[in-house]
Order: sequence, then C-alpha cells, then structure tokens
Amino acid sequence: MWSRTCPAGSARPESGTLAMCSPEEAALLRLEEVFSATLARINSLVFQPLLEAGPEASDPWGRECLQLLQQLHSSSQQLWDVTEESLHSLQERLRRPEAVGLESLLLLQSADRILQVHLEYIESYTCCVAVQAFQKAVKRRSEYWRGQRKALRQVLSGLSSEGSVGTALLQALRQPLAHHVQQYVLLLLSLGDTVGECHPTRELVIHAASLFGDLQSFMRQELDQATATQALWPTLSSRLRDVLCTPARRLLQDSQDVPVTVTPLRAERVLLFDDALVLLQGHNIHTFDLKLVWVEPGQDRCTFHLLTPEEGFSFCSKDPQGLVVWQWKVTQAVCQALRGKKDFPVLGAGLEPSEPPTCRCGAYTFRAEGRFCQATYEGEWYWGRPHGKGTLKWPDGRNHVGDFCQGLEHGFGIRLVPQASEDKFDCYKCHWWEGSMCGYGICEYSTSEVYKGYFQEGLRHGFGVLESAPQAPRPLRYTGHWERGQRSGYGVEEDSDRGERYIGMWQADQRHGPGVMVTQAGVCYQGTFQADKMVGKVTFPNGFTLEGSFGSVSGRGLHTQGVLDTAALPPDPSSTCKRQLGQGVFPVESRWQGVYGAFRDFVRAGCPGDLREALLGFHVQSSRELRKSQEYLCCERTCPEDQAGRMEDLLEELLQHREPEALQQCLRKALSNSLHPLGKLLRTLMLTFQATYAGIGANKHLQGLAQEEVKQHAQELWAAYRGLLQVALQRKGQAPEEDEDAETRDLRVHSLVLPLVLPSFYSELFTLYLLLHEREDSLYSQGITHLSLFPDARLLEFLDVQKHLWPLKDLTLTTNQRYSLVRDKCFLSATECLQKMITTVDPREKLEVLERTYGEIEATVSRVLGREHKLPMDDLLPLLIYVVSRAQIQHLGAEIHLIRDMMDPLHTGGLYDFLLTALESCYEHIQKEDMRLHRLPSRWSSREPW
Repeated sequence: MWSRTCPAGSARPESGTLAMCSPEEAALLRLEEVFSATLARINSLVFQPLLEAGPEASDPWGRECLQLLQQLHSSSQQLWDVTEESLHSLQERLRRPEAVGLESLLLLQSADRILQVHLEYIESYTCCVAVQAFQKAVKRRSEYWRGQRKALRQVLSGLSSEGSVGTALLQALRQPLAHHVQQYVLLLLSLGDTVGECHPTRELVIHAASLFGDLQSFMRQELDQATATQALWPTLSSRLRDVLCTPARRLLQDSQDVPVTVTPLRAERVLLFDDALVLLQGHNIHTFDLKLVWVEPGQDRCTFHLLTPEEGFSFCSKDPQGLVVWQWKVTQAVCQALRGKKDFPVLGAGLEPSEPPTCRCGAYTFRAEGRFCQATYEGEWYWGRPHGKGTLKWPDGRNHVGDFCQGLEHGFGIRLVPQASEDKFDCYKCHWWEGSMCGYGICEYSTSEVYKGYFQEGLRHGFGVLESAPQAPRPLRYTGHWERGQRSGYGVEEDSDRGERYIGMWQADQRHGPGVMVTQAGVCYQGTFQADKMVGKVTFPNGFTLEGSFGSVSGRGLHTQGVLDTAALPPDPSSTCKRQLGQGVFPVESRWQGVYGAFRDFVRAGCPGDLREALLGFHVQSSRELRKSQEYLCCERTCPEDQAGRMEDLLEELLQHREPEALQQCLRKALSNSLHPLGKLLRTLMLTFQATYAGIGANKHLQGLAQEEVKQHAQELWAAYRGLLQVALQRKGQAPEEDEDAETRDLRVHSLVLPLVLPSFYSELFTLYLLLHEREDSLYSQGITHLSLFPDARLLEFLDVQKHLWPLKDLTLTTNQRYSLVRDKCFLSATECLQKMITTVDPREKLEVLERTYGEIEATVSRVLGREHKLPMDDLLPLLIYVVSRAQIQHLGAEIHLIRDMMDPLHTGGLYDFLLTALESCYEHIQKEDMRLHRLPSRWSSREPW
C-alpha cells in the first residue's frame, strides 16, 4: 500500500497572491485539493481492505476479481498522480502569476494526457462493474464492510443507509470522479469567458473544456453499458455465462429489449456485444466476431442482412424503428471493433467514417466441412471471403501463404504440406487459379525432387522439368510435356545412373511412340517404343540384325526378346556414319509447343501484368533462396511487384523501335534481359536445348535435329515479338500490322533474330558439328600440319601459284637469310584476317571475315603487280589454300557446315555463297592424300569443284 505527502512548497498561497489571478483558477486549485484528498481517503478506506483479503486457491472467479481490483487500484494511483501534478502547476501559477503564464497549467497544456488517465480509470472501473467484482470482494469480509458504512458516508453525499455495501463501494469509486469532471467543465467554460476571445490561451481553455465535456458523455455511456452487461449475466445459464462473460465485454443491444427475428437460424435471443454478435438457439451458441461481420441494408425497411465468413442471415422486425436501432448499432459496433478502440465520446460519434470498410483484415477458423475445415485464415477479407494477401494454417501442419480471391487461393502462393516422415514436407511455390494450382510453379518434394513448370487444376500440365536429387538412388531428369500429372507428348529424360538419354514421345508416364536413345558410350539408336520398351530392328556393325523388344534394368544390362538374324551382310560405314536421327519423326514445329503455347496465351490475353508470372514463369536465384522460401514461407522472385506498369513500358519501347537497325538493338536488349517476356522465352528454350543436346546428348547423329530446332526457335521468337507488337498497337488504338508472307518472315528471322539467338545455343550446337565432321577435320588437320612444314616460297611453288604473284618484295631479309627459308610472312594480312573467323558466332560476320580475307589477297596481289588486279578462278584457289594453311583454323569443316546451314537464304548465289564454296573447296583439297604426301598436280584444273 502507499501514502502520499504534499510536495515541498505546495502550501496554499496567500490571499493577496490569489487576487492577482482569476477566480476560476483559484476554484480549480481548491477543486484539485479536494479531489486529491478524496483519492487518498479512497485508497486507505477502500483499496487497502479490498486487496488485503485474497481469494481462495480454488476460486478462479475470485482470482480474476482480485486482478481487476488491482488494475483499478493502479489506475486510481495514476489518476492521483496526475491530479497532484495539476495541483502543483496551479500552485506555481498562483504563487508567481507574473512569471508563470496561464498556458503553463497542466490542465491546459496536457489536457489530452489527463483525459487518457481518466479513460483508463473508467475502463478499469466499468470492468469491475460488469462482472460484479465489488460485490464478490465484499462477500469475503462482509462484517468488516458493514462496519465501514459510516466512513463511506463521509466520502459520499446522499448515501442511503439501506443500500448494500457493494453499492456503496460502487458510488465511492464513481461519484467523486463524476463530480470532479463536472466541475472541470463548468470552471473551464467560465475561465474561457473570463480570458476573452483575444487571449492567446483561449483555444487551450476551450479545447480542455470540450474534452472534459465529452468525457462526461463517455462516462455515462460506459456506466450504462457496464450496468446493462452486469444485469445480463444472471438471466443466462451458468454454461452460457462461462462461455460469454469476460470483464472487457459490453452489451450494446438485447433482442429482449428491442425484438428482432433472425433467419434462417431462428435464434431465440440475439445479443450484440461490443466485440461479437451472439445468437442463442436452444443449447447452441453462435458467436460472430464483429471484425468479420458485413452489414448490407435490405430492399425494404423491415430487413437487413449480415454476412460472415461461413454464414449469412437476415434481421427482420415488425417494428421498423426497432430494426433501424439494430442496424445502426450493429454497423457502429463493427466500425468500433475494426478501429480497435471505443468511440469517443459515444458510440458512432468518432472522427472515423461511420460505415465499416468492405475490405478489412482479420483472423478466422473455419468450422464447416470442406477444404478449409479447421483451417485458420489470417489476412485480408472482402464481403465475408478471404480476398487479397493472407495465410492459411491447418491443424495437420499444412500452411498456405499468398493471394486469395473470393474465398479461394488465386494468384501466387506458397504451400507447405508435411509428410509422414519426420521434418519432411512438400513445398509448392506456384500460381493458383480458383483454388487449385494453375500456371507456373516451382515445387520441392520431400523426396528431394524438384519440379519447375506448369500446372492445371492442381496437376502438372504443359511444359515442365522434374529433377531428382544428385544423391538419389537413380538420378533422373525429365524435361518436356505433361498431361494431367503424367509425362505425355515430346520430352527428354536423362538417366544418370544408366548413362542414357531418351528423346522422344511419351504417353501415360511411359515412353511410347517414336524415340531416340543416346548412351554415354556414344551409341545412338532410333526406334518405336511401347510401354517403356523399344520394338523394332537393330542392325549391328557386323551385319547381324535383332528384331523384337528391348528394355534395360538398372544394374542388369540390356534385356531383349526377339529374333537374331546372322545372315545379313555388314552395312556400308559411309552410309551410316553421318546418318541423322529424329528428323521427320519429331516435327520441329511441334516439339516444344508447351513452351511456345504459354507465351501465345499471354499475348492472346493482352499481356496482362497480373498473369505475367503465371504464364511466363518466375526465377528463384539459387538453392539457398529455395530453402529460405520454405523456412519463412516467402519467395524472393526476381520479377518486380508492379508487373502492369513495367509491361506498359516494355510495349511502349517496342513501338518506338520499329526501324530495322533500331529494332535489332531493341531485340538484343530484350533477349538479354531475363525479366523481359522475350528474354524469359529465350532462357526456357535454352534450357530445353541443353537438356537435349548437352552432355550425354552430344551425339553426331543429333546434329540435324538440333540445327533445325535453333532455326525454329528463332522463328518462334520473331512470332513472339510480332505478337507483343500487335498488343502494343492495340493498346494505343492503332491499326495492327499486316500479316507477313513466308518469304518476308524467313528473311527477317535470318537477318534480325538468328544472329541474336545463335550465341545462346552455339556451344551445344557447334559441339554436334565437331562430332559430325570429326573425320574430315582430322584429315584436314593432318594436311595443315604437313603444309606448315613448308617455307613460304616453297609452299607457293608447291601450290603452283604463279611466281609473278608472289609477294617477295614484302619480305625483309636479314644477313645470311634466303627467300627460300622465310616462313609465315607472305599474305600475312589475309592470314590474320581469316583467323578472326573463330572470334564470332554470327554466320554473317564469319562471311564478312571471309570477304575481307579475299579483299586482302587481291590487295596484296595488286600491290605486287603495281596495278589493280582481279584474280581469276585458277589463281584464287591456290592463294586461298595458302592463306587457309597459314591461318591454321581448327575444326574448319565444322565452321564451314555451320555457316552453310545457318546462312541467310538471301546470300544464296551471291558473293558470300561463292566465297564459302571456294573455302569448302580449299578444305576438301587440304584433306586429299596427295596434299598430305606433298604431291600436287602441275596445274589446277578449272573443273575442280568450287
């Protein structure tokens, strides 16, 4: 317990000093003195005895009442503290009125703080009233309190000698405060009149008077609600009281006072509290959190509707006025519950809007049967349904965090699904549509498998990649198409354990239809598969054939069932060494429709920003980010939040760069940006290309398959650009561009797109060309090695280059050096120019290097002859062979064939075609045996192939 002494220098000032201030200030001083003394007496007379007698250990209600009284005691102490501070500020003002201005009074400068202290006291007091805490406390020491009636009468005015002690305590703790606040208002209003309108502190005085005037209204309302709540509890059964009774809860309306009918529940009694709506129906209690109650006016004056997360019902009444009272109170109670604090000064009179928002936040546990049964949703709501950002948690450990729409998962979301094994779960980071996974997602399973791809109705559907952990007993990776959760359509599966890669068709999760099998040992065969087994004929190098079905089991080798024919002759190696598999069997335009199709869907939808991730995918940077997304139920996607705004910028950029040169720069920027739709599409195509042709798939028999695939990708990327451009024109209200004919399209693809996308596929593609032309390149390399032994003059003579074309005057000899010993000096500029061919991957740039090389050869000859000279065919070939032998470009055959396959059709029959043909002829001549054995014919025949 505590006691209080007056602060030093707090004695009442002399009457002469008082006369220098207003009478209202003197009255306020006396008011604070009296109230402070009253609070001191209440502390010793009421609180000390109440708190000394503790409840029985088996009395939970007694313990709760003691806690409420302790809280009230603490609030009373704070009220006494602020009263003492106010008293001290008044004493200072009256002692030194010249030095201390009126604005220094605590009552004026800190009116809001004083008000808050009063509000906390009123809240504590009404909590005790609502649950009859005083009456219960008095019962424990009834004899003592009957003896204190006289002392209480000294504190209170008008205390009846017949009332209960509990009632006397209620009055003792309320009446002095009510009188004190009432006097505050009267004195402050009078002080406002005294100081006059022009006084600088008038606004402070009027503000304080207004606050304490509102406090009077608030006190009356709070006491009325607490008294009504107290009167309610005895009318309910003990079971209902145990469920509903809490100290902070206040009754706002009872259907027994204002009758109302609720349908379809047919509630017997309706209770509106300040935090919940309660419908009593027999032994059933229906409780609805007001934060999740939406009020909708009816079409007539006799009905209004309420909507909750799982139920909707109507309030009806024969008395329109009574219905208006119910609707108004429910509406204001909802507003007050959402604000989280009581309206001041009275219900519905706050500064906030009087209509509750349709969008709000809250938590709710679903009870009805269904997917959400027993799940707790916490997040944003709209008209009774989860809508916006939110979190779902089920008792079994499932969690879902993400976007919701009209009560269903819709948009991006992350779901954790625990598995039976300890600390194992599946993690889905996906886009959802009306409650099921739909669109792009990344899923990590408890088995350590990871799926990245598309879903439909909760199942893998469309393009996707499923990869097992490297440490799995049988590491697998499937890249391809899915249908309703099963591998179906074109796809590539790599079995690292067996060292095999299957490229081909699938059905019902099995290899079915035409397919190509590639092994790590370099074996590559094509056949027809049924139920995961190949059926057909296999020809061995010795000519034997085996016709039947083939299958393999891990660790047990190849299992076959069929007929072996040993009578056939061995096949011609020249007819099989460059055979290309898969072409014609897998039409190039239909292989990766799951990748192209998602982009087309995005364009057909008008490129909406909110569907960009769902249709084009998102990227998580690393496995560390994936683990983080599991642990914290978040996903740091690299796509920005404002997809719609960024999409507008991207489309606008396409409109601004439509001229050929500007367009190519625009496409280069788009394709290099992983966030741009075109950049995303390119990266997905790169993934499929690497999955097919890198590693085990690097087999020479797949070169044709890969080469036509790169061209198709370039064509599809051009079509994707055209689709985006049409959307941009449509948004601007401009006429769409006319459709291109096939010839125009092919020219645009080869001139604009292919040079930009080829670097993305070049590594795997060029490797296939190396393997396919390995034999010719080996012969070529031997020829280059032999020719490199020749000095320049000897080599020119060996190649039958006419002597008047030899650039000997370009050579600077040192002492004792002869022309016959100089090496790598003739046609040096042309040699160095040709060597630049391997510094670029663009076929056009390689042809430009070849053209400059030809120019350097002619320039050198012209300088030697002292006049401009155009080389005839017979002179060009030996000079070009000389330059090629000195340039020593590795894998020239692979380079030439790649250029030929990827060359712009526009150059067919032109200079580039002629120069490439000449280079091919040089390549073929260098491979010949007489070249490697240092024997050449005496002259070049014009009938040699060019």
